[in-house]
Amino acid sequence: MPSDPGGFAPPLQEDTTRVVSLHGELDLLTAPALRAGLDRATAGPCPDLVLDLRQVSFIDCAGLGVLCRTRNRVLARRGRLRLVIGGTFLPRLLRHTGLAGVFEVLPGMPVGVPGAAVAKTVDTVGR
Repeated sequence: MPSDPGGFAPPLQEDTTRVVSLHGELDLLTAPALRAGLDRATAGPCPDLVLDLRQVSFIDCAGLGVLCRTRNRVLARRGRLRLVIGGTFLPRLLRHTGLAGVFEVLPGMPVGVPGAAVAKTVDTVGR
């Protein structure tokens, strides 16, 4: 696991979309660093966050907890959270855990997302 949770930039101003691409596993070992980085990414008012989860290979309850915490923080700040997923792994996981319909889920990166150029890649594997 990287010592720095992925080079998250400071919170951007309102009306700016931040894209965070995650890779590897979201689990008990990677959750604390990911949580800290996503907390920083959602610290400002009206955060607009797109989490690209297409390269995530595994999510356990700790990883789901981080996603739920991030959703709650974004909603409390009157923002928006979107999850970009690929394949059937994540939709199945969300359905089986009762979280289907809780998140705004997209099959691909939204077209015309402002701020996509500031996308950060976070490698959640590092064992």
